[in-house]
Amino acid sequence: MVRANRGAELPLWPLYAMFGLMPLWWVLGGLQLFWPFLGLLLAVVLVSRGRIGLPAGSALWLVFLAIVVVSLTRMDRASGVFMFSLRLGLLATALVVYLYVYNAARDGARWRRLFGPLCLYWLGMVALGWIGVFKPTFAITTPVELLLPDGVAGNRGIRALVHSHATEYNALGRNPYYRTAAPYPYTNNWGTGFAVLVPCMIAYLGSVRTGALRAAVLVSLPLALVPAFFTLNRGMFIGLGAGLVYLGLRALLRGDVRLIASIAGVAVLAWVATLVIPVGELISNRVENTDSTGDRADLYAQTVQAVLRSPLLGYGGPRLADTTHGAEPLGTQGQFWLLMYSYGVPAMLIFILLFVIIAWRLAAAVSPPGKWLSVVPVVALVITPFYGYTDINLSLMYFGIALAMAAVDGPVNREPVRSAPVAGAAASVGAAGAVVPLAVRLEA
Repeated sequence: MVRANRGAELPLWPLYAMFGLMPLWWVLGGLQLFWPFLGLLLAVVLVSRGRIGLPAGSALWLVFLAIVVVSLTRMDRASGVFMFSLRLGLLATALVVYLYVYNAARDGARWRRLFGPLCLYWLGMVALGWIGVFKPTFAITTPVELLLPDGVAGNRGIRALVHSHATEYNALGRNPYYRTAAPYPYTNNWGTGFAVLVPCMIAYLGSVRTGALRAAVLVSLPLALVPAFFTLNRGMFIGLGAGLVYLGLRALLRGDVRLIASIAGVAVLAWVATLVIPVGELISNRVENTDSTGDRADLYAQTVQAVLRSPLLGYGGPRLADTTHGAEPLGTQGQFWLLMYSYGVPAMLIFILLFVIIAWRLAAAVSPPGKWLSVVPVVALVITPFYGYTDINLSLMYFGIALAMAAVDGPVNREPVRSAPVAGAAASVGAAGAVVPLAVRLEA
């Protein structure tokens, strides 16, 4: 068994409860609200285990969170404290997931079992996405929604979190569409999750060769294209496309034929799907019949003007302001704008720097699975100006990043790939004659 830390091995059941049971939390209406508490469970287990290994960027994460906490002093209304606390909890949970998965991998947790929660989340997201395809008007009044006081449940932002619905529908558009959303409150969140998880699932398929879960993930990838295309998310296509270009350039520079073939396979699969779903026509129609681009530009301009008046700590959270054709809070419609407006320019710069450092560190990966995982911070950076992800998606990002970082930092307990031996990996025969990987790395 490969082990980097001494002490008890971290259990994986908290990760399975958190990510694997996502559809249950969605049906209950508590997916977003429960997430920080599930993160707290991870933190308790992690701290009680004892020694904690710190991956790249951990110190910057703590500095970032400290600035976020201090920005509460800029909050102008008590009613905003709840959403501030929720966002802070979601941010802190992403760090906890990063630490937990990293330490579990470095402790020697089996790779396929450690990857399992992320795969189950993906399968749940795809299944819920198909509900939106077959029954776009599907929505349920959840138990959490019923338990909340009327004054709280009636709040627009909170109701979007606890009222589970399959799609997002903008009745104000000149030619409105039902766009995939479940298990998220908004369709842009679904697009972000898709862009982040596709590289992770391809990495899983490249590193795990057998099993029912692998078969399910393999079947789900082409099936996921249908609800993905129905999101009509331009940012999703831009982010994932940029990630593929980044990966393709690396493959060309190193002459990696296998990786080029896998990228080509993904591109061909997407092209075949466009023959069935006229996604280009749908997106063009949406652009022509919506004012979202103009609204965003107006919102961004007002956000910059407001930030100039409070650049160090922001305002503690988004605030309502009238845009050209609608009413959206300043500090929304993009992670970049949310961080800068809510927590100040220093916090935004630190957050961006974190992804840059991680992307630079993961560029050391040389195996196909490692390279696919190294795409995650690149996708995150590209979509940062367009979509906000101070939500569950940030935890998904750092789950994938933690897997890659643990392997780059040292050996992980990954089964050897017999059909295509990994260069530089060493193996020995254990006492019972079993092959035990000693230095199987994602970058090796």
